[in-house]
Amino acid sequence: MKKYFLFFLLGNFSCASSKIEKKLGLDEYSQARLLPNKSRSQYESFGKNYMVSSQGIHSTDAAVQILNQGGNLFDAFTALSFSISVERPHSTGLGGGGFVLFYHAKEKKVYSLDFREMASHKADSKMFLDEKGKALPERSRTGALAIATPGHVAGVLEIQKKYGKLSLTKVMAPAIKLAANGFEIYPALHNALLLNEKRLSQFDSSKKIFLSSDGKALDLGKILIQKDLAQTLRLISKKGPKVFYQGEVGQKISTTVSNYKGLVDAKDLANYKTKWRDPVQSTYHDFQIYSQPPPSSGGVHVLEILNILESDQLNKIGPQDSHSIHLTASAMQKAFIDRAQFMGDPDFIQIPVAELISKKYASDARAKINLNKAQSVLELKNREESPETTHFSLMDKEGNAIVSTQTINGYFGSALVAEGTGIVLNNEMDDFAASIGDQNLFGAIGGKNNLIEPLKRPLSSMSPTLVMKNGLPVLALGTPSGTRIITCVAQTILNILEYQLPLWQAVTLTRYHQQWQPDELQIESPLFPEPTLVALKNKGWNIKEKDAGCRIQAIQKENNILHGVSDPREEGASVGL
Repeated sequence: MKKYFLFFLLGNFSCASSKIEKKLGLDEYSQARLLPNKSRSQYESFGKNYMVSSQGIHSTDAAVQILNQGGNLFDAFTALSFSISVERPHSTGLGGGGFVLFYHAKEKKVYSLDFREMASHKADSKMFLDEKGKALPERSRTGALAIATPGHVAGVLEIQKKYGKLSLTKVMAPAIKLAANGFEIYPALHNALLLNEKRLSQFDSSKKIFLSSDGKALDLGKILIQKDLAQTLRLISKKGPKVFYQGEVGQKISTTVSNYKGLVDAKDLANYKTKWRDPVQSTYHDFQIYSQPPPSSGGVHVLEILNILESDQLNKIGPQDSHSIHLTASAMQKAFIDRAQFMGDPDFIQIPVAELISKKYASDARAKINLNKAQSVLELKNREESPETTHFSLMDKEGNAIVSTQTINGYFGSALVAEGTGIVLNNEMDDFAASIGDQNLFGAIGGKNNLIEPLKRPLSSMSPTLVMKNGLPVLALGTPSGTRIITCVAQTILNILEYQLPLWQAVTLTRYHQQWQPDELQIESPLFPEPTLVALKNKGWNIKEKDAGCRIQAIQKENNILHGVSDPREEGASVGL
């Protein structure tokens, strides 16, 4: 009976979606997102009890296993966090960090936990500069000097201890099994291996896991087994965070980093602390939006973009009209100017968060947008800044909702695996500004607020976001992809709240990105219709065809039905019951 009900429900949703696609001319864009030999059913799901959307097929399954064994949503969060560390070693892992934002139904409150990496106590603002003060970007991207103190294990286990229901050994069992037995190398991982052969080959500990004996990327479809990582996970499941930060795992990390002349040591690991922070929040029409606060710039600027556009009634002209694209791109541009000027670690600097997300600030910014002409970098002077990472979303019938973005920064982080652990260590130091005006891996401009200091957390764009109505979650979403996270999350929210698109179309619609510098409007393929492109060029936009790299993981709740979509642009899965 249950299966029949969901089949009937899915049929109704699909019919409605198909009509909207044809009416708006969106069908070719939605179909273009599906990978070859993949079906929509893998990426879209409906349920009443729970919903899980993530970038990993095995990771989504791990969360579902735990829920079906009687675990709660926080147990599923833990299972998924560790499993995706195994399944996406190029994106995230125990050697990285992240953020989690969640609504706790019983407590009727939204919480935010920051488990972002921290600079070593030995770090300094000139560590990536030559004797003439010029930035040396490769030092902050590959090797031990690029590593910041990992926070992933501390953050995930703190959530599990405080809110989980099952034992740690039980919720970590799927991840351990996945690492020990292995899984087939899928296209995105294979591509990351191909792009990083040279970097990985510099380190024996990395080479023996991810490359063949002749130093080449492992073949597509080959089984990737990570025995050292499985053993590390077993130790954590039995001994908890202490083994990672003060025990034998931590010792192996600090020894490896020291051998390669990095800074993170036993003292950094022992002193690492997570931080509970107040989410940033605003409204969009009659919805309440909660997102990640600094040291992520993401939440502030998602809200800023939405605030700037709130009064324009863009739903009357549609998401692919040149006027709505022009206004949205201009709002993005403004947000990234503010990112460069104001953002950093709030434990070190004062950030005018309340002003930046105020309706008055947005109104003033909107008034300065030229409706007929794009403004160039020179006109918009700042008064003074891998497309990787991973994201997942979970929701249940009780009303709990969890969104978490986790990362090791660029593809395979620093490319250095801690010897004997299987842990890929991050290159999060590249998210700091090496100098004022310097660009990081994602092209973001560095400001003085994000210069390196000991024990400081680097600026991020991660934007795990919850949309509420009448105090209850109705949308949970986020994505990987560096600076593009901010614009992709904002666009997806606009697609749902403003343009009132069904979730599948909201996720699959063509994306565009503008981040002030470089001075270009990036649009993914297939591009907008030719008349739209001509109109944008006539307004002065420098158009560049480029994949935004975003992989939205979203869950929407309507009429007590949970609707999940995992972005079909890459491997992933949405599963509900």
